[in-house]
Amino acid sequence: MGVYGNIREKKGFSLRPSRVLRVLREGGIARCVKANLYDARAVEILAASGFDAVWLCNEHVPSDWLALEHQVRAAKLYDCDVLMRVARGCYSDYVRAFEMDAAGIMVPHLMGLEDAKSVVRQTKFHPLGRRPVDGGNADGLYARVDFANYLEASNRERFVVCQIEDPEPLAELEAIAETPGIDMLFFGPADFSHGIGKPGVFDDPEVTRERERVAKAARRAGKAAGTVSGPSGIKAMVDLGYNFINVGADVIGLANYADGIMAAFNDELST
Repeated sequence: MGVYGNIREKKGFSLRPSRVLRVLREGGIARCVKANLYDARAVEILAASGFDAVWLCNEHVPSDWLALEHQVRAAKLYDCDVLMRVARGCYSDYVRAFEMDAAGIMVPHLMGLEDAKSVVRQTKFHPLGRRPVDGGNADGLYARVDFANYLEASNRERFVVCQIEDPEPLAELEAIAETPGIDMLFFGPADFSHGIGKPGVFDDPEVTRERERVAKAARRAGKAAGTVSGPSGIKAMVDLGYNFINVGADVIGLANYADGIMAAFNDELST
């Protein structure tokens, strides 16, 4: 039961509402950008641009938990959600992101319906799941949110994203989308193309077909549909039914800027 058995609850406090969920509930398109750098200032720069969410990664990026928590705080300065891709592991790898007040978690490489049910059991409170309770962290305002409100608001204002980026879950795709507690399906074209033996061929007919199928399955089940896109492809993704789109990353922007400056430097010297 975490800290609730020891600390007297204070009334009038509640979880921060999710900006992404607000946009989606209003029928809008949630705008996201990825941060691979683990400096909180990088997230602050991105959040200040007006994105609804910054995508952090604990799967591929060598961040530590304290750095991630500082990044969550930086995003919240601009009422920007953090969607944290978690490492596949025990339940603590999932719920710790929520407890530092990330609004959403992204579980990579979901492999089937039983996998989806297991994710829900570990990340949602009663009556959807059996997520372990603490409440003494940033999301619960350090035990200021009363117990019942904490559980109810966590189920309502926090979202669980499952990545469909392998061919294996496709046989149960519709059932996965309909699973209570799964809030979004996120199609990952890079790993999917790799998984079907056509790495990097993003316009392959099978990639194109399953990208569209994931969006339709999610929206038909009343869930959000997420994916990645370049700026020129946003409208096409929206037309397919995607309503959560990540465009770009901090490292891409920084690399392009550095390359451009170096090219300009060399051009000036050559004239």
